[in-house]
Amino acid sequence: MAHRHVAHHRDLETGVDMARKPAYGGGGRFSYTGGLEFTGLTYTVVKKQRGGEKKEVDLLHEITGYAPKGCVTAVMGPSGAGKSTFLDALAGRIGSLDGRVALDGVEMSPSLVKRSSAYVMQDDRLFPMLTVAETLMFAADFRLGSSVSAADKRLRVDNLIDQLGLATSRNTYIGDEGTRGVSGGERRRVSIGVDIIHGPALLFLDEPTSGLDSTSAHSVIEKVHDIACAGSTVVLTIHQPSSRILQLLDHLVILARGQLMYSGAPREVAAHLARMGRRVPKGESSIEHLLDVIQEYEQSEYGVAVLAEFCLTGLKPPKLAVEGVSTVSSIPPTPLLSAHHGEDFDHSLRSQHSRSPWSGGGGAQFTPSRRPRRDGGRHAHPEIVMGTPTPLSSAYTVSEGDYRTPTPRRAGAAPTGAPGVGITSLGHRGKFANSYPGEVWVLMRRNFTNILRTPELFLSRLMVLVVMGLLMATMFTKPRDDAQGVTERLSFFIFTVCVFFFSSNDAVPAFIQERFIFIRETSHNAYRASAYVVAGLVTYLPFLLLQSAAYAAIVWFALRLHGQFIYFLVMLYASLLSTNSFVVFISSVVPNFILGYAAVIAFTALFFLFCGYFLDSRSIPAGWRWMNTISTMKYPYEGLLMNEFRGGRVFSPGPPPLTGDAILGHLRISTAEDRKWWMVLYLMGWAVFYRVLFYLVLRFASKNKRK
Repeated sequence: MAHRHVAHHRDLETGVDMARKPAYGGGGRFSYTGGLEFTGLTYTVVKKQRGGEKKEVDLLHEITGYAPKGCVTAVMGPSGAGKSTFLDALAGRIGSLDGRVALDGVEMSPSLVKRSSAYVMQDDRLFPMLTVAETLMFAADFRLGSSVSAADKRLRVDNLIDQLGLATSRNTYIGDEGTRGVSGGERRRVSIGVDIIHGPALLFLDEPTSGLDSTSAHSVIEKVHDIACAGSTVVLTIHQPSSRILQLLDHLVILARGQLMYSGAPREVAAHLARMGRRVPKGESSIEHLLDVIQEYEQSEYGVAVLAEFCLTGLKPPKLAVEGVSTVSSIPPTPLLSAHHGEDFDHSLRSQHSRSPWSGGGGAQFTPSRRPRRDGGRHAHPEIVMGTPTPLSSAYTVSEGDYRTPTPRRAGAAPTGAPGVGITSLGHRGKFANSYPGEVWVLMRRNFTNILRTPELFLSRLMVLVVMGLLMATMFTKPRDDAQGVTERLSFFIFTVCVFFFSSNDAVPAFIQERFIFIRETSHNAYRASAYVVAGLVTYLPFLLLQSAAYAAIVWFALRLHGQFIYFLVMLYASLLSTNSFVVFISSVVPNFILGYAAVIAFTALFFLFCGYFLDSRSIPAGWRWMNTISTMKYPYEGLLMNEFRGGRVFSPGPPPLTGDAILGHLRISTAEDRKWWMVLYLMGWAVFYRVLFYLVLRFASKNKRK
């Protein structure tokens, strides 16, 4: 029996290390090691035409192929080809997708793909004031869960830092426009590390080289290549790879207008063009020439559909009358082409690029060929023959049986070539790695770290309230018990309510800045949306209490206010909580800072108008009284007035004497003892209501998924 042979050399054109390519066993059979299969992927959207008519458009159309395990598969094509859409389809991020995606022959649902994979977005969304090591450690806490000890997590993070070449930057801040941090290439590698910390079986990268110089881009792809060598299936989109990067790409999927133009090894592109009737000019890249050919057909009357048909069935596209384009007819024909001389159908190409090792091969004809064995039959040396289908690369040939569907396996069974590794072992056993309290604790630790590293937001709010408190203490010092004193007290309370509402407006950017980080992390079930909401609330509770206490301590004694100090403090605290919840909710539904600030200012004006200061609740027109109910300024305003004026205290001797209860009655505010505590409960109810709305937006409207 012939032993399996692996040629220890690098391909001269692609630079691929053939030592890690699967080769042949005895009998010429191809030993496949697994990978990602996609069959008939179609994504249709409805677009409106100029006349108002609706038309269905396929952004992806019947794309079939696969990405081999342990290899880097690059999705290429001109602008608008559907590269990112195709990547989203493979990653389970498209809701209305037709087709089938399977890993090692086992069909994968979108949720299982998300648990078994990592998706690195084009933009690096990271917390700027965390170091490289802290960023990866928090990712380990989220993705590995409590079942892995802290020591093991640190060991994995250390190994990953070394693997990604980040050892010299491990204690450097990520940085942003205002804070110096790691370089662009290092930032991209950190983004990759965040998503592969749990060792995913699938890795998707959307334009990982965008915005990087050639050296940084090559370094990133080199690390991605190493990840593939470790056994992961890597699929990435790339626009214009350099020649050095092309040497690191093992498999290509070239698209145009959402249709498959080519699928196979980079070195086979020239042969593909030759079968089409095109010859690559000397000194020109075969891949670039293929893209030029695609552009020529795209601008012609035939479109790219004829190239997709050629890729699928071997039906040669019609020739274009383009000046200066050379064809194979101008050179001596190869044996393959001469065998089909005079025909427009290349049988040798049928289903070559659209069939995976699990697809049915009933209509395909294959011609395995090998060189004579020089070692007495101990090793098989594959030979590349023009026109021979090569599912992974041109380093070996196949037989028809390699393209037949294997015996179906249940999800979780160990795939061939990977003993003991099943689908269930690719991700966590449950949907989430941590328990609910564990998620909240990790999120709180990260929030506290960010607050301590960026104290400007908290300190700015605190300073505003302290300065405003000192201003109020000096302007309204010891108001008299007369009509003027009552007016001053009313002005003080309404101003206090407004200050506390406006002091939270600077929280608008908080979630807007974190939105894409949240989407990236929750897209792979790092934590629950509700845990994010709870952690954010609990994190800010002590800071909001400190702000309320600072203002209350300054004004209470300076103005010699009456009532209960504890109620005054609780009401201010509840006001900050409700306002913060409202602002956070607004920030979750607006796309940018400008609209966020505009919306908050508009609602602040409405709440102020209907809070009861200008018109009491009974004087507001009936059609607008609902605005008085939803105004979160109404409750602290009325509650603070109840706490100050309730009782028989005389503010003016009269006649008739002006008492506190008379003032509240004139303002149509209740004088019942327990009524002021109901104001606190109402305000807390609005705080909870806005947090629930915030959760619903996160849960159902903040997903990185196409409709």
